[in-house]
Amino acid sequence: MSEMNPTNETGLIRISDDVVSTIAGLAALETPGIAGMSAGISEGLAKRLSGKNVQKGVSVEVGQLEAAIDLRIIVHYGSKIQDVCRDLQNNVREQVENMTGLNVVEVNVKVEGVAFKEEEKELEEESPNRVK
Repeated sequence: MSEMNPTNETGLIRISDDVVSTIAGLAALETPGIAGMSAGISEGLAKRLSGKNVQKGVSVEVGQLEAAIDLRIIVHYGSKIQDVCRDLQNNVREQVENMTGLNVVEVNVKVEGVAFKEEEKELEEESPNRVK
């Protein structure tokens, strides 16, 4: 694999942390078994995030050639957590590398909660669609 040269004939290419966070977060939400991203543990409960808040469950370090990604997630109850996390790591790595050209050196996953069917229904009812 050849090293990416961030300087081309017209100048330097720099990809912001926010862009990598968004790509990683969306790839995570597309992974089967992932109920949502976690904003962190507060009062013993993981707060589930989705949509525009997807970046809040993602921490990244982005250099000129490489990126390292940390994800905090909530999984669906009944999922095989090891398999879900392995798929998650692969999906995030593939999406970030394909879209940015950066080499993803690590994708660390912290499972902070388990979502049960009842909780998922309550969350959907709390945030109804704005438009029908």
